[in-house]
Amino acid sequence: MSNETTLKPLAEPEESVAIVVIAAHHDDIEFGVSGSVAKWVKDGHTVTYVIITDGGSGSNVPGVVRSELTETRRVEQLAAAKAIGVEDVRFLGYHDGTLAPTMDLRRDLTRILREVKPYRVVCQDPTTVFAGDNYVNHPDHRAAGEAAIYATFPSSESRPIFPELLAEGYEPHKVGELLLNLSMNPNHFVDISETIDLKMDALRCHASQIGSGEDAEKGALKWIRFRNKESGKEVGVGYAEHFKLMKFDEPRPGTDEETEDATQEAMTDATNEAAESESS
Repeated sequence: MSNETTLKPLAEPEESVAIVVIAAHHDDIEFGVSGSVAKWVKDGHTVTYVIITDGGSGSNVPGVVRSELTETRRVEQLAAAKAIGVEDVRFLGYHDGTLAPTMDLRRDLTRILREVKPYRVVCQDPTTVFAGDNYVNHPDHRAAGEAAIYATFPSSESRPIFPELLAEGYEPHKVGELLLNLSMNPNHFVDISETIDLKMDALRCHASQIGSGEDAEKGALKWIRFRNKESGKEVGVGYAEHFKLMKFDEPRPGTDEETEDATQEAMTDATNEAAESESS
């Protein structure tokens, strides 16, 4: 069965919502989801970027000064975000190249989710190890995805988890949906035909990573445009980005709303009791 029949177009909220996009590295968003982000911004949604690492390992050139590269990549990311209308960019500064899904990282992400209160969270799929026959997924991507998923659930919505955040004034927040990119099991797509050029503009900002001029146009930009065009062909549009969608704001299939509410309440109680037991 082709993806044209299995992948569904992502339904967009009727009203403006907050969206948080979490990624390991400074150019991950631009490569993976910036066409969708540009569409969401055009549709009136508010988007926050969270870049977990400092970007200082993003060069193999001898003699590169880590602090200088870190600053270069920060400036590039701010420019890339601005190119598609994103103004809120958070840099967490974890060491690039050796990221782990620690409790400290999960707490930092949980704090942002409780502050921003997004309806939608976008992150990298931590289950992806091999993408096709020629790409091993970066371990930083997997670590970032794992921490982001567990910050979304259960940490963001469970009061007893990270009680220090309550002391800081960050009340629990329930996220409505989670989107995973770079997933080997996508179930939805976003048509980015009208924003593919904005995506290219954002990618051009990362000159330290993809080069500039002809090098960029015939290299990374040509490759990603081809990939998004192939993704579009699979679903019958010009260009597309694919995601695995998980919904948390509606009953599971086969349950009524009352039963689902009771089940979710029981699961939350169990999670809270486990967290209280661990902290005692």
